[in-house]
Amino acid sequence: MVMVQSGGPAAGFIAATTVGDCVDQAAAQWSNDAVVFPDERATYPEFARRSDDFARLFFHLGVASGDKVGIRMEQGIDYYAALVGAAKVGGVGVPINVRFKSAELAYVVANSDMRVLMGSPDGGEVGEHRQLLEDAFPSLSESPDKQLSLAEAPQLRSIYVNGRAGAAWELDVDDMAVANASVSDEALNDRRLTVRIRDTAVLMYTSGTTANPKGAMLSHEALVREGLTVARTRFSLNSHDVMWTPLPLYHIGGIAFAFACFAVGATYCHNGRFDPGVGARQLRDERCTIAIPAFEMLWMAVLDHPDFDIAAMPRLRLIFNVGVPERLRQLQERTPNVVQVSGFGSTEACSFMTLGEVGDSLEDRITTTGRPLPGLEVKIVDHENGELVEPGVVGEILYRGWSVFDGYYNDPDQTEAAFDEGRWFHSGDLGSMDRAGRLQFAGRLKDMMKVGGENVAAAEVEGFLLRHEAVAVAQVVAAPDARYSEVPAAFVQLAPGATVSEDEIVSFCLGAIATFKVPRYVRFVEEWPMSGTKVKKYVLRDQIAAELAAAGITEAPKLSTSR
Repeated sequence: MVMVQSGGPAAGFIAATTVGDCVDQAAAQWSNDAVVFPDERATYPEFARRSDDFARLFFHLGVASGDKVGIRMEQGIDYYAALVGAAKVGGVGVPINVRFKSAELAYVVANSDMRVLMGSPDGGEVGEHRQLLEDAFPSLSESPDKQLSLAEAPQLRSIYVNGRAGAAWELDVDDMAVANASVSDEALNDRRLTVRIRDTAVLMYTSGTTANPKGAMLSHEALVREGLTVARTRFSLNSHDVMWTPLPLYHIGGIAFAFACFAVGATYCHNGRFDPGVGARQLRDERCTIAIPAFEMLWMAVLDHPDFDIAAMPRLRLIFNVGVPERLRQLQERTPNVVQVSGFGSTEACSFMTLGEVGDSLEDRITTTGRPLPGLEVKIVDHENGELVEPGVVGEILYRGWSVFDGYYNDPDQTEAAFDEGRWFHSGDLGSMDRAGRLQFAGRLKDMMKVGGENVAAAEVEGFLLRHEAVAVAQVVAAPDARYSEVPAAFVQLAPGATVSEDEIVSFCLGAIATFKVPRYVRFVEEWPMSGTKVKKYVLRDQIAAELAAAGITEAPKLSTSR
């Protein structure tokens, strides 16, 4: 039976504190760079002081324990400082995806009971920020002053722009200066001491690829302890390390890995708004030791950029990526002298539940996502009857432990449905466990197709398609079918300069994988519908379904099994 709880002496003693104290303790120990962006950097003492500036602002605005502070700012040092500052006064940071449109923004603000919303001046990645707000909250344009009372968002009291105000309803840097002059060190420290490590520090909304996003409540302990555990047991971090990532700050990966650096005084180097050329130069010029691209599309863009030169990165020792084994093998071959590991996690796990280890074999690092982090439990069950399955058998991945979120905010029904009576979280992900306790990810439960009664995992077909030299990226979804109920449809992005036809892709699959797994439709794309770092598969499903319906196609063409 498969249930794994990982541990060992490398984990050390349990150490947990609040988000604010984690940063302040680091500032008391180290004076090197804490956070680096393409156009700015801050040492640990400078970063701690900047987070205090925001903490005083929130204190001045009446943010109390549990009050939500939304952050829709340009990715930079102040983004992190605002998140930490909110935590220092007991507030809850709510990172907001800058891709959200007015309806999505309005939903998150209302659903989270947001009290303060942080923004940046118009332009850059935040776009037309003021217009977006007025579209989301029509009564905002009629607001006579900075103390808000909106029918659409009754809890929202203040909107701050990290610059100069351009509307009567905006607070700006002058208001921060007033707050910093009026809130004493003693008052701020007294408030800091009221924060508990199991209080919610961040309300992280899931990507919302299938429905309205859900707000996962992540505690101070989860964030800080996750960072320290990763630093100790997986990455062997110290204050001389420089960790690079392009993961957006409005996703859990962009935030959580920073706490691994804060735990040991390492430098967190962020790409800002993703630019592969900037990333390639940062990896070289900042002398990075660890790269956390995580997603293949991001890393491939960096690898393919003319400024990327692995020979100019002698300190780079570890790369973290996720993906199907075929893709991970290709990526490892492109950086042969740097160890690549993988992992499994989610927003609800405060990033990663399992992580590969440097000492694992190449095959284990490519084909598995590693063992659970110390103190966390993972088990694989039959998703229909809930029984534990044997090693190597695919089932639903369940997990529990100190890093797991505390539920979905304002959604007791979804929370109750997600956990069983043993407080195991039902992830909706499929995988198997080997006898050594390493997890092998097999895809999303919702990515399983039923083709004429046969189970087909999208991830398996995607992995096979990547073996074709012309295929750069493949995403497989279900297309409706009158005969088989549903059949695989592949969306493919070709490698630069490559040409291949739909028939050639189908022929490549026929005879190599079971016929019911072979894509019946192949569509070539140059751009993907994205939610931050993930492809919105539901958009692809809707696209192929609409195309077939418009053409009057109800049944896929038959495939020859003789080839």
